Amino acid sequence: MELRTMRYFLAVAREENMTRAAEFLHVTQPTLSKSLKSLEEELGKKLFVRHSFHIELTEEGLLLRKRAEDLVSMADKIQTEFLSLDDVLGGEIYLGLAESYQIRYLAAEIKTLKNTFPDLRYHITSGDTEQVTEKLDKGVIDFAVLAEEPNAEKYHYLTFPKADVWGVVMPKDCPLAGKQSISADDLAGLPLFCSEQGWSKDIAKWCGNEIDTLHLEGSFKLSYNGSIFVKEGLGYLLTFEHLIDTSPDSGLTFRPLAPRLETKLYLIWKKYQVFTPIAEKMLEKLRERFHG
Repeated sequence: MELRTMRYFLAVAREENMTRAAEFLHVTQPTLSKSLKSLEEELGKKLFVRHSFHIELTEEGLLLRKRAEDLVSMADKIQTEFLSLDDVLGGEIYLGLAESYQIRYLAAEIKTLKNTFPDLRYHITSGDTEQVTEKLDKGVIDFAVLAEEPNAEKYHYLTFPKADVWGVVMPKDCPLAGKQSISADDLAGLPLFCSEQGWSKDIAKWCGNEIDTLHLEGSFKLSYNGSIFVKEGLGYLLTFEHLIDTSPDSGLTFRPLAPRLETKLYLIWKKYQVFTPIAEKMLEKLRERFHG
């Protein structure tokens, strides 16, 4: 199974059309069709259903697309890493990030590095713990930032300087906005929005047995999306402070939970990880900042 064939397959999956994919790849359509037919024969599975004007992936094709994306990303990363070994002015860094205002510490160090190494290029993906650790374990990214304590048997880590504070984002004219802090009793029976990870771990731990009195209306991986639903009057968002605009003109306000609930943030990387020079420099700077 060749890497080139994986690139061909991904192009067809993206374009959903053999002609457009061939044009994108700068190959002839017969060449592309032959490669994909050979791939199906090699795997012993049908990957596409061909319709009159488009191509649709089968269930096996959908599975292969996910695996092919990881393989191609890994191959591209290996290539850029080796190119970066002799790059004294920059290089590539790949990061998978949780949502937190503390990402500003990371951004500040990247800015400092770019002043010294102008050819530094960084690639950011966002997601929950499961999503970013999966990419880290596969070697697609160099570092991940988690909003939960990492597995010390698998990863080295740095703890960010501060903790994120949990609270409720709500319309500023709603009755709860008049309170200085929000308890589980205040939230009982209300339509609530939260990330699945936050709900099952942080919020469940915070309210204990009272979790049964709370109603999760919907879950969001990005707090901003949840805030849009709050603005429409559909519910209340449980999230970290500073993630949502609650300025006077926003129509929203933030109130912390009581008792106070905090979550620490961690920068993690695999044990025995081999970094490019620029990734090593970033880690060195972050160690100085976090331990300084």
